[in-house]
Amino acid sequence: MKIQKNHSLKNNNTFSIDATAECFVEYSSPEDLQAIGEMAWRGELPLPIRPIGGGSNILLTQDRINGTILHSGIKSIEVLSADDKTVRVRVGSGVVWDDFVEMCVFQGWWGAENLSLVPGEVGGAAVQNIGAYGAEAKDIIESVECFDLEAGMSRLFSCRQCEYGYRESIFKLEKYRQCVIMYVIFKLSQEPVCNFSYKALSDRMGGRKEGVSLADIRQTIIDIRSSKLPDPSVIGSAGSFFKNPVVTIETYEQIKAEYPDIPSYTAAGRDDVIKLSAGWMIDRCGWKGKSLGRAGIYEHQALVLVNRGGATGAEIVALADAVIASVREKFGVELSMEVCPIS
Repeated sequence: MKIQKNHSLKNNNTFSIDATAECFVEYSSPEDLQAIGEMAWRGELPLPIRPIGGGSNILLTQDRINGTILHSGIKSIEVLSADDKTVRVRVGSGVVWDDFVEMCVFQGWWGAENLSLVPGEVGGAAVQNIGAYGAEAKDIIESVECFDLEAGMSRLFSCRQCEYGYRESIFKLEKYRQCVIMYVIFKLSQEPVCNFSYKALSDRMGGRKEGVSLADIRQTIIDIRSSKLPDPSVIGSAGSFFKNPVVTIETYEQIKAEYPDIPSYTAAGRDDVIKLSAGWMIDRCGWKGKSLGRAGIYEHQALVLVNRGGATGAEIVALADAVIASVREKFGVELSMEVCPIS
């Protein structure tokens, strides 16, 4: 276990915001988390205690973050069981997500390939239910193993118990904030199962499924993502900043009457609402490529807010608020952030 006071978080968030954590602790085992819970109870660690992953879906809104930031150093990968059809893998929460996807492709395990190049770590993927190109993390998550800091014990949540939704899970709720993820158990296919439900992917693959390799799919996903999204190591960002809004059929019809070309999607499991493209609306409001101080909108994807260099969390928030106000005024739709603010 590593404990650091007044730790710079610049390298712990993909926005590259230079905020300082009052206390930063990296854990590597259940025993470490047991000790962390006891230290917090004795007042030896400042509160609140908040876990982060690779920092790819957070926004540090203050220059100084009070309390204790937890980060996972659990990087093990273990095959629990395998047969001709499936394989079950237990992965440490500190494993870089795309390293895990790359390993799955190399091993011939199907299910994670559409989530290639998504930044962050495995623990964060389970919290956020990351999604891209027709796939979500919940599609391959069997269960999530946590340590409850308050109860001082391990807890296992099935995928159903995690209550996954669109970029949502119970781990974002206040009542489960004391549950720190240690491992995620994935169930993957040993047999080819292509997911080409995302049109851009299907078009790139020529609509074919026969004879397509995992390596082909992964490289195609990487090419698509690289053409649309900035490399966080070059331009600070957190990927998609806003969620695609879900509106009633009536609201959708009203907007479509004025803007016939607005992209729309079905919302999983519901036929009474429609999901709209936040990026399209932001673009139509004239924000793509524009800046507000040192914060800006990415030139190739209006859904992505970027740090032009030296931006603070407050500057990113100011830009986000301006974008939200523009979309509200033009379309009557309220955008909500996909990233998680930490103050």
